Amino acid sequence: MTSKLKPDWAGEDWLSRLVNLLIRTKPLYAVMKQQARKVLIKTAEKNGVPWRQNCKVLDTDDTKQYLAQVTDPAIRYPDYYQVPFHAYKQGNLCWKAAFEAESATYAMPLRVWPQEDLTWEAAQNRLRSSFHQVLAKYAPPVVKDILDIGCAVGISTFALHQYYQSTQSTPVKTTGLDLSPYMLSVAQKRDVNQEITWLHGMAEDTGLPDSSFDLITLQFVIHELPREITQQIFAEALRLLRPGGCIALVDNDPKSPVIQNLPPALFTLMKSTEPWSDDYYTFDVESALKMAGFQYQTTTASDPRHRTIVGSKPN
Repeated sequence: MTSKLKPDWAGEDWLSRLVNLLIRTKPLYAVMKQQARKVLIKTAEKNGVPWRQNCKVLDTDDTKQYLAQVTDPAIRYPDYYQVPFHAYKQGNLCWKAAFEAESATYAMPLRVWPQEDLTWEAAQNRLRSSFHQVLAKYAPPVVKDILDIGCAVGISTFALHQYYQSTQSTPVKTTGLDLSPYMLSVAQKRDVNQEITWLHGMAEDTGLPDSSFDLITLQFVIHELPREITQQIFAEALRLLRPGGCIALVDNDPKSPVIQNLPPALFTLMKSTEPWSDDYYTFDVESALKMAGFQYQTTTASDPRHRTIVGSKPN
């Protein structure tokens, strides 16, 4: 039997329209938003992620001092980035989102393998490794310069940097780019060895030089964007990559049976905190990469919920 291209709860299907109507009902939305937070925090703390303690450790002047250092005052935040997001009224542009991002990231892989008795550390390692293993088949033989777009607090960036540092003899320079200076402040705080360059900027208009990277990644980013912004990012990535360089994305897989069969309570909670869900789950990412000028390489189910998509810049 052929799998569906997307979940019934996304797009223009009646179920999706019903869910969207519920989300637009403000009293219900307020309840959904708080319930989504409770589910996430409960999952994290039940599995050993000290959510509240992690926030307490970060919520200090020592972390906040980095804000002025990382902020580019010339940045003007686009409208799509200023909508309520992930149950935060200010989206990613607040300290609460930044302080909770690490714990939320650690909790997320626990939902990928719910039947297995995994620690959060083991689940996180498996999630990152599954992406790196697919990427290794298509990336250039030598990767010297990496850009991790939408790096948030840097968990994906550190993992990617360490992977390439450990698998090749050539030194690696890695840059993490994000539009939230609050997220970047936490990333800078976590970067005790000053391994990474952290850059406050717009992914669709980075201002970085042409042909300056061998590898660009977007890890769990594009489901958080309108498709027209993703298309602009693809065009920018093509400009930034050297010939033969790769763009690699890992994100929710609309064709995944796990994603398609989420219980109504879960997909309703998820959509209530992800304003661009319908856009993402009906978006032909592979065609968009081709239209941007990339040579499409692969779409691989890298775990039960996520897919890795790789394209390369023609030589």
